[in-house]
Amino acid sequence: MSQNNEILNHLRQERTITALEALQLYGSLRLAARIKDLREAGHTIHTTMIAIGKQKAVAEYTLIKEAGLL
Repeated sequence: MSQNNEILNHLRQERTITALEALQLYGSLRLAARIKDLREAGHTIHTTMIAIGKQKAVAEYTLIKEAGLL
């Protein structure tokens, strides 16, 4: 299964994913690139920046709507 499919399935089941989760679970070093691929395929994915400490943040991605589905 491709990383894109693994990440999409994860979003379907868990609703959100971060880069650390993608690395640990799927070996994906470039989650933002995989999210870009999924968006280009028509999926609606929202990005939320989550604060980590005072000066750091990580992106958390949430599947809003799948391509071709109402």
